[in-house]
Amino acid sequence: MYKIVKAIQLSNDIYEMDVEAPRVARRCLPGQFIIVKVGEECERIPLTICDYNAEKGTVTVIFQVVGASTEKMRFLKEGDHFEDFVGPLGRPSELTGLSEEELSGKKILFVAGGIGAAPVYPQARWLHEHGVLADTILGSRTKDLMILEDALREVSHVHIVTDDGSYGDKGRVTDIIHKLVVDEGRHFDLCIAIGPMIMMKFVCSLTKELQIPTVVSMNPIMVDGTGMCGACRVMVGGEVKFACVDGPEFDGHLVDFDLAMQRVTLYKTEEGRALLKLREGETHHGGCGNCGGEN
Repeated sequence: MYKIVKAIQLSNDIYEMDVEAPRVARRCLPGQFIIVKVGEECERIPLTICDYNAEKGTVTVIFQVVGASTEKMRFLKEGDHFEDFVGPLGRPSELTGLSEEELSGKKILFVAGGIGAAPVYPQARWLHEHGVLADTILGSRTKDLMILEDALREVSHVHIVTDDGSYGDKGRVTDIIHKLVVDEGRHFDLCIAIGPMIMMKFVCSLTKELQIPTVVSMNPIMVDGTGMCGACRVMVGGEVKFACVDGPEFDGHLVDFDLAMQRVTLYKTEEGRALLKLREGETHHGGCGNCGGEN
């Protein structure tokens, strides 16, 4: 059992929790995720690690209510427990593998759409701790849905944009990329975009045109989190990959977003899953072997 030591509501249907999980807190790196279960009969839910404190032994997760299990999670409070809290899983951000010399002078642009701010924050904080101040474009449909603005401002230079213009600039995250790179002549060595699939698709389309290498996180399509269900199967450069065991981060210019979005739609129905299994044959499931951590 894993005790919840903090539980707060960030915005409509978005919640933040700190969970006691010392082994995860000691081992995790930015870009990785965990799997939680509210109770024995509940489904497994993969959640990106938003923050971690090795000294306190806590891990911070942020989730949005989208189904029955997350609906149950929203009612958990400080002092309650998760049945399971497994991790860290997935491959860490490629940034964590760079030396101090390689990081020096790097110009990094983060693009965080909606709840995508949660996995962006630990990477921006990690860079800040290593002497790199990145730029972060923080976008959402409306001001009320924006999260982690203050936390991101502490570790990066933040640009705000909302679809309805209720806060910051009015428009899309791509408008801000165009403004920074084309209008202001800014140079970026790398763009890391995390958010809704459609957002990442259009970001990658623009950054490819602007010749900015781009990494995306495919965590939005994960279901089981171990590669066994095959839900997060994605084509990257013509090769079959699975977000949970091969990612969740990939070269955004090589990801087939159209196929991924079509596949997510099909996977939501029993008949659609059967069709995908028939079409994909032996490549339908990713297999396991990369699990570990708390259990």
